[in-house]
Amino acid sequence: MLLSAFAVAGQQAPDLSNQPKVKVNVLNVCAPSADEQKEIAAALGRIPKQPTFGPDFEISHGRSTLTDAPDFLKTGQTTQISGEPSVARYVRIRKEFSGQQTFSSVQYSFSDDGQNMIETLVLHVRDPKELIQVSMEDSASAISSPATMVTANTPVSRVRLERFGKSSIALARCNATENGPAPDQSAYDPLFRSASEVLANYRGLLGVRRTVPAELAQVSGTEKKVGTKLKPEKSSGKQ
Repeated sequence: MLLSAFAVAGQQAPDLSNQPKVKVNVLNVCAPSADEQKEIAAALGRIPKQPTFGPDFEISHGRSTLTDAPDFLKTGQTTQISGEPSVARYVRIRKEFSGQQTFSSVQYSFSDDGQNMIETLVLHVRDPKELIQVSMEDSASAISSPATMVTANTPVSRVRLERFGKSSIALARCNATENGPAPDQSAYDPLFRSASEVLANYRGLLGVRRTVPAELAQVSGTEKKVGTKLKPEKSSGKQ
């Protein structure tokens, strides 16, 4: 009996009452709540249409090795991604807002890995008491060249609000999955349309259509992979 008592004591679970608790926040990017929709609309409405930029700016380009799928593909993914790392060319444009505006800076980035092209616009809040930044993103996999992509006014497929001391809020276009058809997101069309108008406006304000092709031309190209949806680019005849 004494041996049995020791065996039972040894099998008792350890006391976890003093262990730190882990809180997990799950974002419903396909169907945000009514309050979250209002916050997204309010944040987009605060973005200036005709901002005054300060003298400081940055334009950079480069290449990066990618091992993970881009964020925009993690929800409702339809594009096939190979398991091998790919190389992406990118361009970043950043400008500072002058005066006491709500936002302090804006950054636009363009990425092309030979399979997908992604545009991202991020605006940083000057005094982040509640809202830290607003970002919006679009992507395409069936466009022939970056020059075509930046002139096509591709609609935004993802909007995200980073909040101070709170979980983020996100809205994304969700596609059909193996478990069911694509959800009805018609109620969110005004938000997607508003975000697309913001991105289209800042393409012009930041000179994206001129700058992106010129900067990418200075980066070694990425080879188009066999079996992708990209159309073959036309040769200019110049080396």
